[in-house]
This record gives sequence, C-alpha cells and structure tokens, in this order.
Amino acid sequence: MAHYKAEQDDWLVVYLKYLLFVFNFFFWVGGATVLAVGVWTLVEKSGYLSVLASSTFAASAYILIFAGALVMVTGFLGFGAIIREDRGCLSTYFCLLLVIFLVELVAGVLAHVYCQRLSNELKQHVTRTLTENYGQPGATEITASVDRLQQDFKCCGSNSSADWQHSAYILSPEAGGRRVPDSCCKTVVARCGHRAHPSNIYKVEGGCITKLEQFLANHLLLMGAVGIGVACLQTCGMVLTCCLHRRLQLHVH
Repeated sequence: MAHYKAEQDDWLVVYLKYLLFVFNFFFWVGGATVLAVGVWTLVEKSGYLSVLASSTFAASAYILIFAGALVMVTGFLGFGAIIREDRGCLSTYFCLLLVIFLVELVAGVLAHVYCQRLSNELKQHVTRTLTENYGQPGATEITASVDRLQQDFKCCGSNSSADWQHSAYILSPEAGGRRVPDSCCKTVVARCGHRAHPSNIYKVEGGCITKLEQFLANHLLLMGAVGIGVACLQTCGMVLTCCLHRRLQLHVH
C-alpha cells in the first residue's frame, strides 16, 4: 500500500512538473510580449510624450518594461527550479511571481486612472502648448512634437486650425506671415502655412486633440490587456508552484 502511495506521489510530482514547465514557457513568452509593448510605446511614440501634461503614460510604459524584463529573468529561474526540483528556488520563483503581479497591478491602476482624466488633460494642456510654447526659444522638443503630431495624424490645431490665430508663434515676426505652421500642410514645403485653405491644410473635425486622445486610449487599453493576460498566467503559476512545492516536501518526508 505504501509502495502504491509512493508511486502515486511520484506521478503527481511529474505531472505538476510538466504542467508548470508548460506554464513557465507561456509565462516567459508573455514577459517578452510585455517588454516589447513597453519598448515599442516609448521608442515609436515618444515624439508625443512632451505634449502631455503628466508623465503617467510614460511611467506606465516604463513599468511594463521593468515587469517584462523581470518576467523573463524569473522564467529562466523557473525552468531551473522545475528541472532540479529545488524547493528553495521554487520559493524564490513564487515570491518573484508575486512581486511581478503587484508591479503589473500598479501599472494597470495607473493606466486606468490616466485613461479617466485623459480627455480633460488634453483639452487643457494641448491648447496651451500650441498657443504658448510652440516655436518659442527653448521649446525645440515641444515644437518638434507638435509638428510630428500634426503630420502623423493629419490634423491642424488643438480643436481646429483656427486655434493657431491665437498662437504666440503665429503672432510673432518669426512666423513670417504664416497663418498656420508648415506642419499643417498636406504637402509640407517651406512657408506653405501662408495659405489656410482646406485644399492646402488639414481641416479635421475635433482637431488634433480627438486624434491624440483616441491614440493614447488605444495604447492604454493594449497595455492593460497585455498586463491582465500575464497576470492571469501568474495566478495559475503561483497555484502550480505551491502545489509542486508541497508535493516535493511531502515526497521528501
């Protein structure tokens, strides 16, 4: 009877090991995905970050990068712990899973909170940026961000092209008589901003604010979805790790 019990325990340990090994593989892939999404957000979309009033969007991306890197390192530790059946490594693996879960929870809360106040922030800050900071000395980064924003989203002005009439840049001698910046033009050439006709510049309903708000909201949803997916995997992993750790402990005794 004792021999049958030992064989049953051996079978359960092997079963849990393979199950945890498969989980850990998908967990590692999930970590690589989280890392890639965070890096892509910062590298490809960093040109818009200086237009935002707060750093919450960038902070969420940095947290994702940190969590993704930690997931990949933890995944390698998990493979070693499973193969060696080391209870100490399994305990460390479980603690790291818990830490990653909490990090992703913080990123998720930040993304959710920021998404709720995104519209108001954009309405207040983008309009002020265009009217007060664009084209001003020491605001080269902001000017480049606004130019890229208008060209990428094919828009002109925060709410409409008329917003530029109140811009410090357009009212200054540096504008050279332009009615809008050259980045508003459908075909950008030097001094094309002199003519504010719809055939020459972008006339988009809602202006750049609507386009940027939708873009950021989609990115926040993507970051949240990836984080939730990996968090679900972590919950399964923590349960499997506890079960394997317990079985190994009983197996020794």
